[in-house]
Amino acid sequence: MKLLNLIKIASRSLSKNKMRVFLTMLGIIIGVASVISMLAIGEGSRQNIEASVSSLGTNTVMIYPGSVNQGGVRMGAGSYSTLTQKDADVLAARCEYLTEVSPVVMRSSQVIAGSQNWHTMVVGGYNSYISIRSLKIESGNLFSSGDQRNAAKVCVIGQTVSTNLFGEGTGPVGQFIRINSIPFRVIGLLEKKGQNTFGQDQDDIIIAPFSTVQKRMLSGMYVNNILASARSEGDMENAKEQVTEILRLQHKLSPDDEDDFTVRSQADIANVFGSISKVLTILLASIASISLLVGGIGIMNIMLVSVTERTREIGIRMAVGAKSRDVLFQFMIESVFISFIGGLIGILFGILVSQLVARFGGWPVVITASSVLLSFAFSAIVGIFFGWYPARKAAGLNPIDALRYE
Repeated sequence: MKLLNLIKIASRSLSKNKMRVFLTMLGIIIGVASVISMLAIGEGSRQNIEASVSSLGTNTVMIYPGSVNQGGVRMGAGSYSTLTQKDADVLAARCEYLTEVSPVVMRSSQVIAGSQNWHTMVVGGYNSYISIRSLKIESGNLFSSGDQRNAAKVCVIGQTVSTNLFGEGTGPVGQFIRINSIPFRVIGLLEKKGQNTFGQDQDDIIIAPFSTVQKRMLSGMYVNNILASARSEGDMENAKEQVTEILRLQHKLSPDDEDDFTVRSQADIANVFGSISKVLTILLASIASISLLVGGIGIMNIMLVSVTERTREIGIRMAVGAKSRDVLFQFMIESVFISFIGGLIGILFGILVSQLVARFGGWPVVITASSVLLSFAFSAIVGIFFGWYPARKAAGLNPIDALRYE
């Protein structure tokens, strides 16, 4: 029997039970929509993480005080005070794989401008800190090396700080602010960067010369961390090894001593968060796939019921010349048709759900062609797999027994 005739017979059979077909199809629709929306959320999160890691700077190498494992006790990087400005200067002079190095000190402070006040993070660094972090000046200027030497009371501020202290659209350059009662002149405004993956406002920041923050606002010789830029992405691992070697010599550590610092690269952070994002995406897609499998079980259940109800019809068709493979193909076509149409509707529904999640939930979602094709292919496979047994059962009926069936 020609394939076209089989398709016509299958479509007529399905059209007789529209509600049953729709309810069976519903499982496939929900399954495909779930897979697409979960993959969209996962892909959106992955790209958002990559963007946040990129916002750290270009080929960035980060050195934190303290080791992850200190004296047999697991500690977080930054748990100890072991890094100094001198360490940063030594790295800048000796590490051939680094192009820029800046010590970093930070303090959360209250800032006042006229009658307005705002609580923000004040960061002290060399002027190279701006380029290491890939920050850009929208208006005004960056502080100079002379400002660093003289501990000048100047700063550049982020967009959030500017808006809260001076109002929307007001130029802050040339204005004076007080940080912990110390007057500072604003000489530059940073370009807007927005929030990172962790919800931190990257525009809520004030950057001043390292010497100014350390001498006028802090006490002690230790720094929070050291930031550096490697010559290229391929040099980051070499840079990490050389930084470790130089700092061990600088800190006079013996071969048996553990590092009293932790070196991380931008690639390390990207790999960690990328792995987490990948695992979560697979987990979400796997959970969503369960509903697709349940939909497949629904198809098999309905097809088995259909075989039972149409036993006499099958017997009559075989009696007038239909072959077993014709019956097999007819029921397979019906099963695949249900999963095919359900898959198409599920794709549209999944795209709609993803857009609603992005609009009202604020989650980043990215729908890729591969996720759509994967979901559609999976639904087709489900239709073939779960339709095979009922179709095989129908094709295996004895025509005489089928005609006797009441």
